[in-house]
Amino acid sequence: MALATDEKKDLIKKFAREKGDTGSPEVQIALLSAQIDKLVTHLKEHKKDVHSRRGLLSMVAKRRRLLTYLRARDEERYKRLLSELKLEK
Repeated sequence: MALATDEKKDLIKKFAREKGDTGSPEVQIALLSAQIDKLVTHLKEHKKDVHSRRGLLSMVAKRRRLLTYLRARDEERYKRLLSELKLEK
């Protein structure tokens, strides 16, 4: 259920703040969002997969913490990221 290498590279290229950037909050949130989307579709089919559900909750919590951090640091980047990823707040 992990992201394919090319998917990951595309997301990094799209959300990186500069060349070689893989650790900015924007990139991390984008990667987590893509993983969350894949896991949600998996769990719709496999309703009793409790272990994956626990991992999903962990990823959602981590994304929430990163979003809170980004909002505290730079409100403009936060709002732009929410609109690009089509996340609600």
